[in-house]
Amino acid sequence: MKWPQLRRNRRSLLPILLLILALVLLFPQRGEAYAGPGAGFAVLSSFWTIFVAFLYSFYALVTWPVRQLLRLFRRRKAYGQAQVKRVVIVGFDGMDPELASRFMSEGKLPNLAKLRDSGTFRPLRTTFPAISPVAWSTFQTGVNPGKHNIYDFLARDLKNYLPFLSSAQISEPKRHLRIGKYSLPLGKPEIKGLRRGTPFWHWLGKAGVFCSVIRVPATFPPEKFPGVLLSGMCVPDLKGSQGTFCFCTTLASSDKFREGGVRIPVEQNGDGFHSYIPGPEDPLGTGSELRAEFKLRPDTKRGQARIEINSETFTIKVGEYSEWIPVKFKAGMGFTARGICRFYLKEISPEVEVYVTPVNIDPGRPDLPISHPVTYSIYLAKLFGPYATLGLAEDTWALNEEVLDDNAFLAQCYGNHEDRERMFFDALEKTPQGLCACVFDTTDRVQHMFWRYLDKDHPAVRDVPQDQKPRVIQDLYDRMDSLIGRVMQQIDDQTLLLVISDHGFKSFNRCMNLNAWLHQNGYLVLKDGKSESGDWFEDVDWSCTRAYTMGLNGLYMNVKGREREGIVEAGAEAEALKEDLRSKLDGLVDPASGKVGITGMFDCDAVYAGPYVDNAPDLIVGYGEGFRASWDSVMGKVTTAIFEDNLKAWSGDHCVDPRLVPGVLFSNRKIAIEKPAIVDVAPTVMKLFGLELPSYFDGKPWAVAAAGDK
Repeated sequence: MKWPQLRRNRRSLLPILLLILALVLLFPQRGEAYAGPGAGFAVLSSFWTIFVAFLYSFYALVTWPVRQLLRLFRRRKAYGQAQVKRVVIVGFDGMDPELASRFMSEGKLPNLAKLRDSGTFRPLRTTFPAISPVAWSTFQTGVNPGKHNIYDFLARDLKNYLPFLSSAQISEPKRHLRIGKYSLPLGKPEIKGLRRGTPFWHWLGKAGVFCSVIRVPATFPPEKFPGVLLSGMCVPDLKGSQGTFCFCTTLASSDKFREGGVRIPVEQNGDGFHSYIPGPEDPLGTGSELRAEFKLRPDTKRGQARIEINSETFTIKVGEYSEWIPVKFKAGMGFTARGICRFYLKEISPEVEVYVTPVNIDPGRPDLPISHPVTYSIYLAKLFGPYATLGLAEDTWALNEEVLDDNAFLAQCYGNHEDRERMFFDALEKTPQGLCACVFDTTDRVQHMFWRYLDKDHPAVRDVPQDQKPRVIQDLYDRMDSLIGRVMQQIDDQTLLLVISDHGFKSFNRCMNLNAWLHQNGYLVLKDGKSESGDWFEDVDWSCTRAYTMGLNGLYMNVKGREREGIVEAGAEAEALKEDLRSKLDGLVDPASGKVGITGMFDCDAVYAGPYVDNAPDLIVGYGEGFRASWDSVMGKVTTAIFEDNLKAWSGDHCVDPRLVPGVLFSNRKIAIEKPAIVDVAPTVMKLFGLELPSYFDGKPWAVAAAGDK
């Protein structure tokens, strides 16, 4: 990972002045709305971020009287035509309508049942494909992926067939100054969001309707608008990845984790031990990795250890997490990078084993803007303390790799969830008018990892008796229902409450490597003498390959003039190949189980419309219930087996035929529509606030009953 610019370590009064200005401008009085304002990773320096924040706060202070008058005028005009005083949107990523119905029919989830009985409960149609960044991008923009440009977590580079993160691109400064062995970056890196379209809260903000938006996916980098926003899914860690944990251990092993983590040696030093946390690459061009070393002194009698890192010293017990610990990575010439992480002490005897979370961007001293305004993440950190900023902060890969056990993973999930609840209820209190939206992704992570206990035949837990399987997912839904109960206590009749999810869930017990099928059927060709390939098509012969798959649901043709080594002629030949693939894959049966592995092959030219359709896959693969793309297939690897059991803890999924996994829609008011879709949310909220809808919207506004109407 390349990190071309880090902070220069300076002490100043700017953070203190910034905080005072932020508190004065953002939170004038209780009960009022806010008044103020992978590979190749690069970040802004912390000094630059704080300096810009200071200038912004100073500008806000000087222009405050004029802005207040303009805001008052717009607010009166906006709310004068509004049908509601406030809209509160609670997003539960992945909440499943079938499970919700089942639990409510069993007498559980009393608060959601109350919404169902007095308001609305419907399945909510999702996007093609049913992937979180795709669906939440449609949620916020009111358009299909052909207009917002997000089709998966990953997109492919047509020049080299390699993946890149679909939501954002961060490039290093173009100019460097060579000083001896160092290459000093000049200027700041460029952070470019790749999601297109305008989020509906931007339209609301321009009309004078204030919005608080907390951790909605695909909102990184944060965009300027008249409101506050904390970015969610797709925020990277300090290494620039979507989450790289480290497992520090004295146990010698040559094994590498498949994905998501690195193994770091712990070495004895007298009566203590020492190890390190790997950081980003040295930004000064030395080619070395920055490291933060730590010392560990075990106390076997008390079952705990004392850890010292940088200037921090803390004690942690076996089986427990530390608080968020500041971590500093020092480079040459006075440059440093700062983040936060948590330690989990697995064992101190006979081996020492320590899990360390990915190093998160520090919200109180962000090296990278993760909120709008930049002061908002700082305000939350001052109010509630440090918190996870990583978009995928629940470490599913650490559980997959058995570095964490079930209990440790759940403790991490619910710890993060409680932080987000505090942020949400703070925003709810301070946004008595306008929009308050928050997405909780605990529902998604827990269902991904614990669906194996719902599916009695899941291969990962076949040997566990049914009566010994924990009721983790039922407990999850109970917790979310309790949250909704507390929200209902804090809203009035003039507030519309929407509880939505972007998709539902199904079991994932069989993997399908579509690249293996393409290879065995002559569409993908390997180099001479190869029967399998490495990751990212390492051994693929592109001069003979007509089709390939990468990511979760996309199937691509190797088109001449589009891909670097394309061989399929655009036009009639490409259309014939597409139809050939559709006819052979739709209805494909798993010979071992006799079940249909693919229940739909969807032509993207028919599914999408808009200026970015050319960036879409050629076909969307709709896997059948119980199936999903294999772990190897997602990473562009060709194996000999097409179908195989999924033995990982990650046992539930939604990257299947979208018709099988609708989300949920609950509301405290009646909504007169039988088949609502997530694309409809943006136009519905804008219409309720009296705004005209952009002509390019794909969603249609729902007919929402007035307060008190039955």
